[in-house]
Parts: sequence; structure tokens; C-alpha cells
Amino acid sequence: MSVKIIQERLESYPCASIQEEERALREITQEIALAALSRSDFFKIAIFHGGTALRILHSLQRFSEDLAFMLMKPSASFRWESYLKNMSVEFEAYGFSIRVEERSHADETVKKAFLKEDSIGKILTLRYPLLTGRPKQILVKVEIDTNPPLGSGFETRYLDFPFPFPVTIHDLSSLFAGKCSALLCREYIKGRDWYDFVWYAGRKPKLNFELFSNALDQQGPWKGQHIQITKAWFAEEMEKKIGSIPWESAKKDVERFLKAGELQTLQLWNAEFMQDRLQKIVEGL
Repeated sequence: MSVKIIQERLESYPCASIQEEERALREITQEIALAALSRSDFFKIAIFHGGTALRILHSLQRFSEDLAFMLMKPSASFRWESYLKNMSVEFEAYGFSIRVEERSHADETVKKAFLKEDSIGKILTLRYPLLTGRPKQILVKVEIDTNPPLGSGFETRYLDFPFPFPVTIHDLSSLFAGKCSALLCREYIKGRDWYDFVWYAGRKPKLNFELFSNALDQQGPWKGQHIQITKAWFAEEMEKKIGSIPWESAKKDVERFLKAGELQTLQLWNAEFMQDRLQKIVEGL
């Protein structure tokens, strides 16, 4: 019966290619992982955030690979071990054989682990099996910030697959603060960030200035400077960042995370378009 639930879930995706089917399998795996974490009371101490949170709980139309979390309160003693064991048990209940690998050192504040599943092609009927006959391997990274910036706003939302369960997630203004800190502080070009920026612009989000300020003070070019963040400061720094981005490179980064119907929107991407999006956001702050 458990395998049937997963098969029905997979068949609900309108997959038009092997790539879309692989994304669907990863999304299903991510949702089971979230259910396992919820069952183990993980969301009493941690907050779901990032691109996957936007996709699963706010219908963002791009695929996101990782499950990103942060603790509600800093704790150097957090370990993934017990939660990973619970995940393995949950996946086994659905016929999956999950291998978990923790990739964290004691002195790292972001604790990472990987979930690897290579039996899915044996237990499910796939529309696009690999021509070699080898089963697909599903890889999901989970990570948690054990020393998060202070000031998060969060809320409880509910998911229905594979069963109804609660998830603690950043509220939209805090999700936006996390995205803006990534846009200004990331040292490499990540087109997915800018896809999310355009998505936010369409919703005129508020910005959690407290979380944003604390995040900038914690890492990046303004680390330790205790900058007084205002709407004018935000607008000026974002304008500078937009002017520095090689937009063709940004487009190439995000292409593989979009469905075919979304690719046309990338034709709009240039500094002028992004400045227009920024203006929409600033007007709503």
C-alpha cells in the first residue's frame, strides 16, 4: 500500500521528459523527508527556509535541490544523527532503501547530510527508465544553520503528502530577508536567486529588516560593521548589485531548474528589467 501511494504521487506529475521525472522523484523524496522530520518534532526547534520552502509551500515554479533549515535558537550541540535515523525508518515504510551520510565537522555551524536512494527505479514504474537499465539514484542534501541570525519570523503551515503534518517555516518577510542577504553576499553568480527575486517582486513582499540586518552583520562584505539598514540603503546596494551581474551567466545557471514553459521568461532578464523589479519591491516596503 505504501509503494502504491508513492506511485500515485509520481503519476500525478505531468512529466514530459526524463529530467522532469527525476525532479518529481526528488520532490517526492523531499516531502517524505519533511514528513519524517515533522514526526520527530524537528519543527519545534527548527525553521524550514530557502528555495525548496518557497516551492513546496508557496508554489514557486522552479526546482530546488536542497532542504535548508535553521535553528530557532543558536545551539552548537545540534546533531543530525537521531533525525537521520528517523528518516531512514520513514523511507523504509514506503519501500525505499535510504543511505544517509552526515558531512559535518564539529566546528562547522552549518551541519550537512545527504540522503541517497537508488532503489526507486526497482519499486516504481517509471515513464522514462534509463536505457542502461540501471536504477536512478536520488540525492537530497539537508543542511541546518546552528548559529542563525536573530530576528526570524515564522509560522506553521501544513502539508498533506504522504500524510497531513505541520511544518514550521519562515514567514514571507523573513524568507525575503534571507534571499536578499544571499543576493548581496553570495560570492558567485546564482541565477536561481534572481529567479526568486523576480517571483518576490510580483508579490510586493515586506522585508524583515531585523533579520536582514543581522544576516549581513554575520557574514559577507558588511560582516561586523553593524550597518543601519534602511529602505534607501537596501535600494542603493541592490541597484549596485544588479548593475554588476552578467545576466547571460545568470540565465544559464537557472535554466536546468525550470520547466520548458518557464524558460521564455528568461528572455526579459537584463539590468533594466531587474531594476524595474527592484522599484516594485521598494515601493512596497
